[in-house]
Amino acid sequence: MLRLPILTCACFAPTTVFACELALLLAVDVSGSVDPQEYRIQMDGLATALRDGIVADALVEQQAEVALIQWTGSSRQRQTVAWTSMRDHADVLALADTIENDTRIWRNFSTAIGEALQVARSAFVPVSYCVRHVIDVSGDGISNEGIEPKTQHAGLRAAEITVNAIAIETDKTDLTGYFFENLITGPGAFVVTANGFADYPEQIKRKLQRETTRQVTQRLK
Repeated sequence: MLRLPILTCACFAPTTVFACELALLLAVDVSGSVDPQEYRIQMDGLATALRDGIVADALVEQQAEVALIQWTGSSRQRQTVAWTSMRDHADVLALADTIENDTRIWRNFSTAIGEALQVARSAFVPVSYCVRHVIDVSGDGISNEGIEPKTQHAGLRAAEITVNAIAIETDKTDLTGYFFENLITGPGAFVVTANGFADYPEQIKRKLQRETTRQVTQRLK
């Protein structure tokens, strides 16, 4: 009798592999100079910007990871929105809702931008597999407490993290210039100016559109 060989098959269910091209950490200023209405403008503005079609498409296309930290004075920096995967547009909309309802943790403290960068750099550990790492800093004042922002630049560059910023101009201080000279770092890093908090929603949308689709090398005004 002819015996046929017994064939075995190791069959596995297909798996979906997501290639994250962008890890974006939104760093929101909640220092004492930001009143409750201005805090609400920032969070609502971010949520609206995320719902923008250009931004949402770019986040999904890049299978991005997005998170948020609130920052203020020394030792008061905390990630309040965990890393969230942007697999589809429903994920983007859900994240926008989460940010819109993110409760403010601190008020009436100083502005420690250097420490905000330090905490932000550590926050990227869970998403180290993403191709590009970006910190998006929103602020309305210069650093006046703790370590200087520039002291963090070498570590950020070593970790291949780019820092961009939106300067919310509220007085005669050239905050845009300060951010340009002291805060941003990395390939294509840039600053966008918001002329007061009322201008923030439009400018953060513009910033996220540029930030999520391509890197920009020039200073923006």
